[in-house]
Amino acid sequence: MVTFGIKKRLLHAFTHWLNHESTSNLNLAPLSSFDRLCYEVRPGDVILIEGRSRVSEVIKTITQSPWTHSALYIGHLYELENPALQKTLVNEYHLEMGKPYIIEALLGEGTVIYPLEKYSKEHIRICRPNGLSPEDTRTVVGYAINRLGSDYDIRHLLDLARFMLPYNILPRRWRSCLFSHKPGLQTRTVCSTMIGEAFQTVRFPILPFAEKTADNKIHLYQRNPRLLTPRDFDFSPYFDIIKYPFFNLNDLSLYRHLPWANADLYCNNPDDCYTTETTNTPAADCAKSRTPSEELESTGTISATEPDASRGKP
Repeated sequence: MVTFGIKKRLLHAFTHWLNHESTSNLNLAPLSSFDRLCYEVRPGDVILIEGRSRVSEVIKTITQSPWTHSALYIGHLYELENPALQKTLVNEYHLEMGKPYIIEALLGEGTVIYPLEKYSKEHIRICRPNGLSPEDTRTVVGYAINRLGSDYDIRHLLDLARFMLPYNILPRRWRSCLFSHKPGLQTRTVCSTMIGEAFQTVRFPILPFAEKTADNKIHLYQRNPRLLTPRDFDFSPYFDIIKYPFFNLNDLSLYRHLPWANADLYCNNPDDCYTTETTNTPAADCAKSRTPSEELESTGTISATEPDASRGKP
């Protein structure tokens, strides 16, 4: 018992050291708008985070990708359309119906649920499963909710690092938990594995293995979810990348810069122009009116009349 207590304290101290976050980048101006992300994100989306902790730096080195963590967006509780799940989350986890939430597996905490605003200051990306049906979205979200409380598998993280490094001392599969095929639901998991398993419940592909048969047919196979990393959702051709820049060019209202000639002038065609201040003009006078181009050449201004009743009012 004494040995177990010492081991537990050492593991806790090691986990705390790995989770320590650098504050050097907190004052950098964001490239993305969190308000826009909240508008764009949908239930079933995978949220990728560029972490700032020591373990994040290790993951960046191993995967050669800035994305070190993944979470599943489940939306607001009223979007779940499952009263039983809503009741469980409100009563057991004391959540609010009006807040958007994510489910993630964290080192030192296990599989937990947090408000999306937890990552409002971080560099994050939305990966959206292309074509995922509403029914399957509910299944994926439900799977993640049912995994709440699972422990984080630090052994899995270490074995994944050993497997992905370009060099190794021991054989990569030797005594590795990544290739354990024990039946039943695993009680420990990591972030990308949990999300990958959620999508595999509806057979949605992430990075499937494709095999071409002798008769030129293609067979797809799901990959081992224990080998998934956050970057795989970014690389997957079956996930769309949703961007939400801090300065969106679509929000610059380019129509305001169109070359309008005169704000008070209305023209149905070159011979049919009038201003809001003019009154009805006889047809004969209208026939004598000049085109906007002729008016500009003659006087430098446009002074057109309103069309008569025979032409119809605009």
